[in-house]
Amino acid sequence: MLRGILRRKRVVNIVFAGCLIGAAAQLALTQNRFDNSGTAREATDPGVRKGEPRSGGPMPGLMSTYQDFFVAAASRFQEVDSVSGTAANEPGTGLGPRFNGNSCSGCHAYPTVGGSSPASNPQVELATLDGATNNIPSFISINGPVREARFIRNSDGTPDGGVHDLFVISGRFDAGSCSVAQPDFATAAANNNVIFRIPTPMYGAGLVESITDTAILSNAANPAKAGAGISGQPNRSGNDGTISRFGWKAQNKSLLMFAGEAYNVEQGVTNELFPNEREENPSCMLNALPEDNTNLTTTAAYGPSGYSSDLVNFAMFARLSAPPNPMPPTPQTNAGRQIFNQIGCNLCHTPSINTGSTFTMTGQQNVPVNAFSDFLVHNMGSKLADHVSQGVANGNQFRTAPLWGLGERIFFLHDGRTQDLVQAIEQHESNGSEANQVINNFNQLTRTQAQALLVFLRSL
Repeated sequence: MLRGILRRKRVVNIVFAGCLIGAAAQLALTQNRFDNSGTAREATDPGVRKGEPRSGGPMPGLMSTYQDFFVAAASRFQEVDSVSGTAANEPGTGLGPRFNGNSCSGCHAYPTVGGSSPASNPQVELATLDGATNNIPSFISINGPVREARFIRNSDGTPDGGVHDLFVISGRFDAGSCSVAQPDFATAAANNNVIFRIPTPMYGAGLVESITDTAILSNAANPAKAGAGISGQPNRSGNDGTISRFGWKAQNKSLLMFAGEAYNVEQGVTNELFPNEREENPSCMLNALPEDNTNLTTTAAYGPSGYSSDLVNFAMFARLSAPPNPMPPTPQTNAGRQIFNQIGCNLCHTPSINTGSTFTMTGQQNVPVNAFSDFLVHNMGSKLADHVSQGVANGNQFRTAPLWGLGERIFFLHDGRTQDLVQAIEQHESNGSEANQVINNFNQLTRTQAQALLVFLRSL
């Protein structure tokens, strides 16, 4: 029943942050167990997996109180915001003055709530919802991914890197006299000054949050990485120096920080972590701040979730979400997994790292996190560079994207530029990329070998 409540349209999103290979693995490739017909580039992406979703729902083993919290938090995650909560079917408060979406689940939608960009982009409809008068930027389309836009440079040439929201509330029936203009995306695009990000799935995020820094650093010290020329590094909190791990550049330390920033930046809702409006035009200051806060009334439905702010509910929804469930292995996926390891992808896309610490919600310790990521940032070269720095991650670096749930994503890479897994892999070969050697080795595979690898990836 719960899975049915949370199910959404089907879509796929991935970044395949490739890795490198040592000489021994290269020799192993010459021992070909497959036929030699064709080349890797002739292999085809199996595409989005069909059938019942294998992502979504609460983590197995949760105590009943946490199960209840998950259900309540999932409802808050799907709540649609309007400016002051007065619009029909839009009961949430605080939208705008600038925004990219009006609900968390509008972006994190597929294949179930908590996933990534849906096949039909809701941002197209949002441009004119409730009387808004926004233009749709050229990089937003009904069949394209949900996107946020960042400018690389300010007008004076200094670094920018911040999110410039697509839409404004001007013209909406609930916007009062607020009148602010959209950013000039046409000029930014013409000057190659705009880059894009798409939503990252939230499944299994609580397990990722529970991985100790020691476990990440221990995996990073694997001598096979250095032997293959891999030079990834952790991104770190600028305050306490601990490892951050959420977001395309691993720029956020915790799910609470991830949720608070997104609520403020993507929907424009001020909250207890980000209490100030990003747009302080007096005519657009329509609500008391922060717009989302702890509920201190005694009438809150279901105590823990009801008393908690939206922000806490969003973080708990992600924290309690189950990790994606891979397909049962087959001879072909087993062969693909072996090739994945032979060509060195496992050195960055580490199949499993244990949490180390106790996961409070289930009481389990040393839980395997089968995310296929080392949670480090790596230089991905000129083709994927976005020229935006966040924390210690520079404009060429991205977090090794977790591959779990890959079979149920559509749009690949940080900006959703392709829906083809082969193209996503090939995009990692460019000047300065740590993935160059592994992509070369991928291209040396026979078509049958490469097809087995692709089928394995789509089984995750």
